[in-house]
Amino acid sequence: MILQKFYKMLFVVTVVAALSSSSMTAGHTSTTVPHVLPSGHAADASSIQLHGRSYPVHSKIVSTTFWVGEIFDPNLPDGSQVCSTYDSQWAFHWSGVNKGKVPPTASGCLGSIKGGCDGATNPSGSICNTEARTAANGYFSNSGFQPKENPFYLDLPYDDLNDPTGYKKRCTVIPWANDPGFAGHCTDTSFSYMKNRWVKITGPNGHVCYGQNEDAGPSHGDLYHDARYVFGSQNMRPMQTQFNNAGLDVSPALNGCLGHHDLNGENDHISWQFVDRADVPSGPWITVVTTSGVTL
Repeated sequence: MILQKFYKMLFVVTVVAALSSSSMTAGHTSTTVPHVLPSGHAADASSIQLHGRSYPVHSKIVSTTFWVGEIFDPNLPDGSQVCSTYDSQWAFHWSGVNKGKVPPTASGCLGSIKGGCDGATNPSGSICNTEARTAANGYFSNSGFQPKENPFYLDLPYDDLNDPTGYKKRCTVIPWANDPGFAGHCTDTSFSYMKNRWVKITGPNGHVCYGQNEDAGPSHGDLYHDARYVFGSQNMRPMQTQFNNAGLDVSPALNGCLGHHDLNGENDHISWQFVDRADVPSGPWITVVTTSGVTL
C-alpha cells in the first residue's frame, strides 16, 4: 500500500525545489511514482554480508495478503499492485510479462506496464486472484510460472522514499542507515533503504520463513511513516487501524509457507523481525532474489 499520486507529486516537486536552492542540503495497494526523477537504486540488501545485529521482534501482528497484479480497489489511486512505492513497473519487472500500459483513465499506476499476475489469472490478464501455495513446488505459482524477482515478498508501513515524513526521518530511525552500501544516501531521492530488505517471519503454523520488503503498507492516507511500530523495540501496535489493525502484507508464497488460515483474510497473526542477508538461511526464498533498485 502506498500514497496517492498527488501526494507523491507534491513531495517530488518539494524535494527538487529544495535541492535546487541548496546543492548541499538535503493493504494491499500501489500507485505510480511520477516520472520526474531518473530511475534510482537501493542498496543490494540481498548480498550485504553483515552478522550479529539483533533486531526487535514484533509479535502477535495481524498479517494480510497481497500479490503482484492484484486489483484491490479500482476506484482508489493506490488500489492496484501493478506498481509499488519503490517500483512504478513492479508487475512488469517481477514477471517479465508485458500486457500493455495502464490506461490514462485509471485511478492509479498511470503509465505503468500491466505485467503478470502472482496468482490465478486468465489469458487476457483481466483476472488476477490469489491462490493456495504448497511446499511441493517451493510455494511458487501453481501454473509453473517462474518470476524474474522473488515471490517471497512483503510490505511494511514505512515508506522511506515517497512519504515526506518517512523520507525526512529515515536516516535517524532506520538501524542500517549507516551500514556499508547504505551510508551517504540520506538526501538521495532515488535511493531506498527499505526496498529488498530481508525479514524473518514466524507464521501461525510455527514455521519460520523469510521474504524481502518490496512495498509500503498496510496503511492509508498519510500514515506511511510508522517508525515506532516498524523500528521500535517496545512491540508497538501499528499506527493505522484498518484491515483489523494489520501490520504487514505477505505474498501468496509467504501466505502458504507461514500457514495462514485464510488466503486473503485479516485474522492471521505472525511474529516478524528484520534480518541481515548473511543471516538468511537456505530455503525457497533464495531461489530468486530481488536485487533491482528504485524505478520512478
